[in-house]
Amino acid sequence: MNPIEFNTIDGFTTGHAQDPDAGTGCSVVICPAGAVSGVDVRGGAPGTRETDLLDPVNLVELVHAVFLSGGSAFGLDASAGIMAYLEEHDIGFDVPVGKVPIVAGAVLFDLVVGKSHIRPDKNMGYQACVQARSNRVLQGCIGAGTGACVGKIAGMDRAMKSGLGCHAVEVGDLQIGAMVAVNCLGDVIDPSSGRPVAGVLTPDKQRIGSTEEIMVRNWNQHKNPFVSNTTIGVILTNATLTKSKAKKLASMAHNGFARTLRPAHSMFDGDTIFTMGSGKIEADLSVVGLLAAQVMEQAVLNAIRYADAAHGLPCSGDIVG
Repeated sequence: MNPIEFNTIDGFTTGHAQDPDAGTGCSVVICPAGAVSGVDVRGGAPGTRETDLLDPVNLVELVHAVFLSGGSAFGLDASAGIMAYLEEHDIGFDVPVGKVPIVAGAVLFDLVVGKSHIRPDKNMGYQACVQARSNRVLQGCIGAGTGACVGKIAGMDRAMKSGLGCHAVEVGDLQIGAMVAVNCLGDVIDPSSGRPVAGVLTPDKQRIGSTEEIMVRNWNQHKNPFVSNTTIGVILTNATLTKSKAKKLASMAHNGFARTLRPAHSMFDGDTIFTMGSGKIEADLSVVGLLAAQVMEQAVLNAIRYADAAHGLPCSGDIVG
C-alpha cells in the first residue's frame, strides 16, 4: 500500500473556495463522467442535499459532484453555483431539454467563527468549481474547513481550530482517498497513541481535556452547545461500485470517524460520509471498505495537523498535549 496524492484518483477533480476573513468556505469534488455514489448520515443534526436520491432503491445512478460547505443550512446555496458550472460545461443527467447536474452535499455549522452574515453562496460554489481545474491538493483552513473547529462542549473560549484534510493510497491498481472537514463537538484522538491532538481545552487553556468526561459529569443537564457541529467527508475510489455497495462503503468509512472522534455521531453532530466510485477497476468491497476507514482516519488527523490558528482559536501546534 502506497500513499498517493488525493488529486490523482482517476476520474475526479477537486476545488475549494473560501473567505478567510469571514471564516467560511466550500469544497467540491467533480466527476464529469458521473460517479456511482452512496451516503451514510449518522449524526443527530445533519444538513444535507440529495441524500434520498442516493438510496439504492431510487432511479438516478450517477452523481456529478459532491460538495462540503460551511454556513450551516445557508451553505446549501453553494450547490446552485455548482449546478450552474456543470450545466455550462454540459455535465449532467440527460433529459429532453438538456442536462441536469446531479449534485449532493452536506454542510457544517461555522456561524460562530468569523462573520456569521457571510456564508457560502452560489458564487462561492461556482468559484470552487473553477478552482477544480487546477486540481491542487490543499489542506488546513481552506474550503469547507475554513471555519471548522473542535472541542466546543465548554464554549468557544475553550475550543480549537481545525480544518480540512485529505489522504489517499493505492494498492496495485486500486486507488482510494478521503477528504473531510472536521468540525466536531468533541475531541480528535490519534489512534496510534491514544492521545488527543485537538479538542476541548482545560480551564487554564494549557492542555487538551476530555469532552466525554465533561459530558458524563453533566449527564443530567440538557445542553445544546450549538445547533450543529458536524464532521463531513467524502470517499473517492476508482473501484466499480453499485449503489448498494456505495452505501455500504460509506458505512464502513465511518469506522475512521469512530477511531478518531470522541464522541462520534452525537446528537449535536451531523456526521455524514459520501462515497463516489469512478468505475475504472474491479475490487473486493471488504478491502475497499477497510481502506476507506484507514484513509478517513488519516484525513481527519491531517485536518488537525494542517490547520492554523485563526479567529482567536489556537491550533494543535499551539497546545502541549
